[in-house]
Amino acid sequence: MLDKLNTQQRVVLATVLSFLFFVGYDYLFIPKQINKPLESNTTIQKESQTSAVQAPKAINTPTATVAPTASKAPQNSNLMNKNEKVIVRIKGKRFDMSIDSFGRVNKFYLNGKRYKKKDGSRVELFNDSKLPLPLEIRFSDNKLNIEAFKIAYTADKTEINLQNKPATVTLTQKLSNLTVTKKITIYPIGKYTISLSLSKPVNYFISPGFRPDVKVDRYTFHGVLIKEFDDTLTMIKDKDAKGDEHFANAKIVADSDRYFTTAFYNLKGGLDVYISKDKDKNPLAFVKGKQNYTINGYIGVKELKILNSIDKELGDIVEYGWFTFIAKPIFLLLSFLHSIIGNWGWAIVLTTLIIRTILFPLTYKGMVSMTKMKELSPKIKELQKKYKGDPQKLNAHTMELYKKHGANPMGGCLPMILQIPIFFALYRVLQNSAELQSAPWILWIHDLSSKDPYFILPVLMGITMFLQQHITPSTVQDPTQAKIMKFLPVIFTFFFMTFPAGLTLYWFVNNLFSIVQQYYINKIFEKKKQQIKESKKVEK
Repeated sequence: MLDKLNTQQRVVLATVLSFLFFVGYDYLFIPKQINKPLESNTTIQKESQTSAVQAPKAINTPTATVAPTASKAPQNSNLMNKNEKVIVRIKGKRFDMSIDSFGRVNKFYLNGKRYKKKDGSRVELFNDSKLPLPLEIRFSDNKLNIEAFKIAYTADKTEINLQNKPATVTLTQKLSNLTVTKKITIYPIGKYTISLSLSKPVNYFISPGFRPDVKVDRYTFHGVLIKEFDDTLTMIKDKDAKGDEHFANAKIVADSDRYFTTAFYNLKGGLDVYISKDKDKNPLAFVKGKQNYTINGYIGVKELKILNSIDKELGDIVEYGWFTFIAKPIFLLLSFLHSIIGNWGWAIVLTTLIIRTILFPLTYKGMVSMTKMKELSPKIKELQKKYKGDPQKLNAHTMELYKKHGANPMGGCLPMILQIPIFFALYRVLQNSAELQSAPWILWIHDLSSKDPYFILPVLMGITMFLQQHITPSTVQDPTQAKIMKFLPVIFTFFFMTFPAGLTLYWFVNNLFSIVQQYYINKIFEKKKQQIKESKKVEK
């Protein structure tokens, strides 16, 4: 069937199928928005390779908070869901945070205009109803765990003014038979180091916390990302956790939503990571600790520049999906242009022009081929009539005709095929790059990562697509097919109404560039036709 389609039809089919795949992939494989609160029921069943210790499992009980043992998993009471007393407050330029009496980061606010809600309040990364919180410790001994969630930590300071240098706070919890010390060094960019010291060896787990709960949608990844020592990346999405995943030697474990993350990392010694699950199968990460244990962490925005400043390996926390190998270079190009121009919208425009310039040789050949195909369509039609009952001869004579006139029936498809992965990669960049969150362009576009609020760009994109279609040579002979072709700009306009404004801007500029190129090629062919006509007149 495909061999009966002409070039124009194949281009349309490839484009439509690609868009349908794109929308279908988002709908079926990307987690849907979570609106209901999550309960703190967690389960880790897999045993450590070194001891028969079960990682935390939480069950609501009306009385107390029970800890894990080798034979029984821990339990959580409603006590853990309440706002605990704040014992340390940290104020910095980038963020403000607080630590509660259980030694956990219970509040984390981002500073700056970009991180303010419509009502003027600041973005808060964590919710007390979604456990565990960052730096929460769960013991394998049930009785010890009950006691640990009854006795408060003390701190050597209650206020920290975090400016340009790191600051350290020491938390101490004195249980009946165990003393726990957490020495936390916090850096201005959101990085921290925690050194744990226990007065005697006991089995316990510490968590980077349930993922930030700021931006959760069905278009981007939210869940737990694990980077192992062989650089394998494993992503466990919300609602997909089995609850028995174990990574004995991981470099990074990061709980993330669209733009924010809370992560542990140890790029040299590795982490013994266990993944639990709550009742909705959302992944919860825990790291098995030791008597004296140091671990690095980060809480904040998934900005590539910040993560790379800590270590380039942390850049993998920013996830672009299947097209990462294209998306990362595109983002680096966008970032470079933004550093010069200072506006992400104009950076997208320039990126589009650069991509089109790189692809120009192939695009030019494709457009020339399309024009030649149109000129040959009457001759092809004659061949179809002549060899109607002999497809082999028809194909042979058709290919001979193409070869004689230097026409390539697939030449017009290649530029479109190359555009598809670039389109998807840019889509992922716009969806996953925190740098583009609330990034304005001009007048009505205040957030390039969200849809155009007035649908101006999608309409302009549809108009330019119609103009491009109008001046592009077409070999479609069937009237019904021709009408369907005319409706494509309308269909694509509706597609783009829900896409990020930055992506629509890219396609709009791409269409403008195509119109200019096609107009130029049409002029060249028109000039050649005129020259041929004049030469024939001279011969007569």
